[in-house]
Amino acid sequence: MKTSRRTFLINSAGLVSSLALSRQVLAADHVDENSPLAKQLGYKHDATQVDQASQAKYKPGEHCANCQLYQGKPGDAWGPCPIFSGKDVAEKGWCSAYTPKA
Repeated sequence: MKTSRRTFLINSAGLVSSLALSRQVLAADHVDENSPLAKQLGYKHDATQVDQASQAKYKPGEHCANCQLYQGKPGDAWGPCPIFSGKDVAEKGWCSAYTPKA
């Protein structure tokens, strides 16, 4: 069976748009700072916003990207963290489960 160029282009466009939509669906949700677990751990998307009075463990310069638990790639704005299963944390975020990379 011979496929015309027009049919090929239409099918290709459909495939590309389907792949793009599936990537959006599969993308992990970001951790909600107001979720019970995030509040319990003092999670903030921006480590500079951590309340140092209530989070005595926090030290300036600590953030998710330099934590052992952060599973994002270097330079990613968001990445997975096993503490917040199925959710991404901000590279510049922080929570009390912070463990410095060795």
